Amino acid sequence: MNKKYLMPVAIILLIILIAVAAAKPKIEANFQDLKNLTFSEIDLAKTKDGTYAGSHKAFPITAEVMVTVKNHVITDIEITKHDTGKGKAGESIIGKVLEKQSLQVDAISGATYSSNVILKAIENALD
Repeated sequence: MNKKYLMPVAIILLIILIAVAAAKPKIEANFQDLKNLTFSEIDLAKTKDGTYAGSHKAFPITAEVMVTVKNHVITDIEITKHDTGKGKAGESIIGKVLEKQSLQVDAISGATYSSNVILKAIENALD
């Protein structure tokens, strides 16, 4: 490699290294927040029949859902958008919510972050 290109390449690599080092603590804190999300109990007795939209975004995961309630029972949850970043998808959390009629369910093993974002989107729909 020509010596005149060595210095600019080294500077660019240094800038990239500094940017990654600066972003790492924020990304790690974000994942910790995702892991520790809490969910309110849903009061379906106060929820009118209808279909409700909800979403939640926590980098790098997003979820948008449509939640249908009939006779104070969640009858359907449709995920209309779900970006998992590089993680595993937790869509099967929906079955647990429908079965328990609650957000107080265990996350999908290996897809905790994705599961929690979906649960928060459901909570936001019914809030």
